[in-house]
Amino acid sequence: MSKQADPDDRYGTLPLLKRLVSEHGRPHIRAYILAALLMSIGAGATAMSAWTLKPVLNHMVEGEGFQTLQYLAGGVTALFFLRGLATWGYQVVLARTGNRIVASVQRKVYEHLLQQDMRFFQSRTSTELMTHLAGAAGGVRDALQVIITSAGRDLLTLVGLIVVMIVQDPIMALIALSIMPVGGFALSRLIRRVRQSARRSYAGSAQILETIQETVQGIRIVKSFNLENAMRKRMSDAVREVERSVNRMANGQAISSPISDAVAGIAIGAVIFYGSWRVSVAGADPGSFFSFVGALLMAYEPGKKIARLNLDIQSGLTGARIIYEVLDTPAQEVPQDGLPSLDVTSGRITFENVRFSYRADERVLDGINLIAEPNATTALVGPSGGGKSTIIAMIQRFFRPEDGRITIDGQNIMDVDLVSLRDKIGFVSQDVFLFRGTIRDNIAMGKIGASDDEIIHAACMANAHDFIMGFANGYETNVGEQGTQLSGGQRQRIAIARAFLKNAPIILLDEPTAALDSESEREVQKALDSLRNGRTTIVVAHRLQTIVNSDRICVIENGRAVESGTHDELIAAKGTYNAFFATQFGEGTTPVNFGASARSH
Repeated sequence: MSKQADPDDRYGTLPLLKRLVSEHGRPHIRAYILAALLMSIGAGATAMSAWTLKPVLNHMVEGEGFQTLQYLAGGVTALFFLRGLATWGYQVVLARTGNRIVASVQRKVYEHLLQQDMRFFQSRTSTELMTHLAGAAGGVRDALQVIITSAGRDLLTLVGLIVVMIVQDPIMALIALSIMPVGGFALSRLIRRVRQSARRSYAGSAQILETIQETVQGIRIVKSFNLENAMRKRMSDAVREVERSVNRMANGQAISSPISDAVAGIAIGAVIFYGSWRVSVAGADPGSFFSFVGALLMAYEPGKKIARLNLDIQSGLTGARIIYEVLDTPAQEVPQDGLPSLDVTSGRITFENVRFSYRADERVLDGINLIAEPNATTALVGPSGGGKSTIIAMIQRFFRPEDGRITIDGQNIMDVDLVSLRDKIGFVSQDVFLFRGTIRDNIAMGKIGASDDEIIHAACMANAHDFIMGFANGYETNVGEQGTQLSGGQRQRIAIARAFLKNAPIILLDEPTAALDSESEREVQKALDSLRNGRTTIVVAHRLQTIVNSDRICVIENGRAVESGTHDELIAAKGTYNAFFATQFGEGTTPVNFGASARSH
């Protein structure tokens, strides 16, 4: 029986290098060829400078050699000037190419993230994804840069100098070259340790970002609960882990220097011992010996870099592995050609025996059957964890049913174009998310390219215009990070204005007033009543006073719709809804609805 390939083999050094060259090196092949040509010019200049050492030494001992030495001095100056220009050229080319690669990878990763479903984001932290996008993308560039510079600069320089050594003295060249593999073998032992430390360093960096993000976003809780010491410990532990990992990497990379120096010292000592005997006893040419030693000394630095090539490349490959682990996760929301657009004629939403689980053996929706009628408000009530918010999410196709189907006007939402589906849905939740920028920018997210008149009209419909104009900058007021410059009620009405501007025939409301005080709730409820007028509306609510006038109330419990009807019908039935109502208001109490009647269409 043949052994099945390990899936992680695709993230090994050689497979990763092949992918990097194919996917990111090939599109920039012209720039890399130009850089390689410039490197070859520099390598040739270095080899020629070592070659000139022979005539320099030989002409020094000749009486009439001064004129030749003048030409040689000018030639050496020109060679170093040429090498400097070539070095400047390839560094600029590689820098610009590398920056284009980083930008390309970041765009590619971000585009891939946008095509993932909600399960993907629920299984990862935002700081982890930020580390991938901001930090690890540079690893793709760094890995390619190491390969190009090692092959184009260090390898060509080393080859040129080895040719000089062989020409000057083949035996001494054999002595020097036979010692080099010893250093290469010793350095290869360090590679795995450096790779593991680099991975831990990336993970620790993500924890540092996560701790900073939690501290900034949760600063009120941190200070209210005196959590400063706990957060300090979190940050200290993350910083310590990164410090240890970086130190291990530094130790692994630093130890390569004494290994290389020891090997080089043995090689140079052996050459000097043998060469001095050749010159002093065997009468060999001193210029050739001098040129050989010069070439050997010049070959030390590029030889050292070639020997530790695999060691240097691991840091870049660690970032590349992280990037490919994201890119290799199949995208669940890739646009599909040929799917029909959703055609909303009346807006009737139907759940037919729908089953769904977030995790195995934890059923959230268990064969639910539900109907939301057009031009009416359907309220979902019930205990937490019963599946109400999941219903809202599944209508937007954030998740796929495991069984059953969801239809809008008879069309299975899984068989229509996803963009057209979400175009027909307006969504307002309890947790309002505002983007960075102004109030105008955030309302305009409901309809990209909307005019100022449309934005102002939407704000007026959401009862937001008056408080917006109360700010010194009006619609140009900056909302702060995630809307922190605004109150909860103000943020909620901006979200409603955004939904008004979208003007979708279906409205989904997920506890939009749950976190508001009574005064803010009244204002938001008025805006919501206007928003849902004439639309198919599904609202999730725990506070029953906000939905008692809904056209239809469905009690969701353990993933099923166990009761449905109007408020009066459900109270008369003396079932689950009546128990909820009695718990909140007491037996025989009539709640006051903060908004206008939901049935006034």
